[in-house]
Amino acid sequence: MRRSLGRSALGFFLVLGACGGDDGGDDDGTDPGVTYYQDVKPLVDAKCVGCHSADGIAPFPLTTYEELVEMAGVALVNVENKTMPPWPPNPDCNDYFADRSMSDEQIALFKAWVEGGRLMGDAATAAPPLDTEQVRLTRVDKTLAMPVSYTPQTTTDNPDDYRCFVIPWTETTNKFVTGFRAVPGNTRVVHHVIAFYANPGQVAEYQALDDAEAGPGYTCFGGTGGSSRAWLGAWAPGSLGSDMPAGTGLLVEPGSAIILQLHYNVLEPGPTPDLTTIEMKLDDTVAKNAIIQPWANPNWIDTQLMHIPAGQADVMHSFEFDATFATGGPFTVWSAALHMHTLGKSAKASIVRADGSSECLLQIDDWNFHWQGSYALRQQPVFNRGDKLRVECHFDNSPANQPLVGGQPRVPQDVYWGEGTGDEMCLGAFYVTPL
Repeated sequence: MRRSLGRSALGFFLVLGACGGDDGGDDDGTDPGVTYYQDVKPLVDAKCVGCHSADGIAPFPLTTYEELVEMAGVALVNVENKTMPPWPPNPDCNDYFADRSMSDEQIALFKAWVEGGRLMGDAATAAPPLDTEQVRLTRVDKTLAMPVSYTPQTTTDNPDDYRCFVIPWTETTNKFVTGFRAVPGNTRVVHHVIAFYANPGQVAEYQALDDAEAGPGYTCFGGTGGSSRAWLGAWAPGSLGSDMPAGTGLLVEPGSAIILQLHYNVLEPGPTPDLTTIEMKLDDTVAKNAIIQPWANPNWIDTQLMHIPAGQADVMHSFEFDATFATGGPFTVWSAALHMHTLGKSAKASIVRADGSSECLLQIDDWNFHWQGSYALRQQPVFNRGDKLRVECHFDNSPANQPLVGGQPRVPQDVYWGEGTGDEMCLGAFYVTPL
């Protein structure tokens, strides 16, 4: 009977709960009930352990019975209210690979285990792993790190520091980046990571920027400070890293460099050194050469046109334009991501077709700055000339939705587009291949 309940996992960022449980099973051969090894372990391994492991991004592991039992009580609360595992996309917008959300039957299975005594079961007859989709980096062929550890240069009045580091690319033949993951060295202060690609003809200008400023790297608010706009990958809180869609990749030529941009946000005073790395899967050839296309209204940047007035609970800004100029013609959209800061309320990315119809790519109804990611589409739409790529963002600048500064909610103030965590953005990013 318990098999009919289905299988899944609990998820991410659970807080400490009750402990207890025993080995389960009865000497008379009766059904021991829902057990860890026969029912729950496959769920956790499929949906949680990728992050909740010794080298995962989660703050604690869930790789053993003992670890899971310790978290079980409050874990159930989070699972039942569906805040865990986190899955921000609205399912009515589109269909995505590796949906982490749990069905009602899967929640019932976990609840039965917790309330049924958190039984261990028999490790010798453990159930086989579940055959589930996983979005992950399957192979690491190259790891690059910042040249040295860096301590952000911030103050109480200016908690943000943007720093770029020039990292030589040492491969001697053309390579395609077919998977990417950033590993922040200090997640308490890293707001985002972007790996920009500088081709051989651009390397000298970036080396000059680095040489002109004392200390590791150079200051780079708003971009790289040079001519490159090409992304190889990015990280924001909640990003897990993954392979690129099969048969696609981002070209990197010999003699190039990676410009690794780190945005640091330091709310607590004191030295906070960081040594971030990036990991990549590489291939010699791909069927389709891809690009990552950031998307926002250029008129918002360095102006006050994206105004979010103090005290207002729902402020909307949007931008749409024909995006074929970026690729020289029609292109296929493989994945979509959205980015806002701490006042974000909801966001949507869509294609507005030439005939006026709209096709939703990604919709997040309850924005959480700590859970950001790129979502791979099961069906890849084609963007044609005359279509428009649209991003729409809603912000809550009411007193009840203010970030904490010194442990106290910030007094609402007018907010605009900006590079600081206390500023805001409305940004889409799309992985595309030209037709």
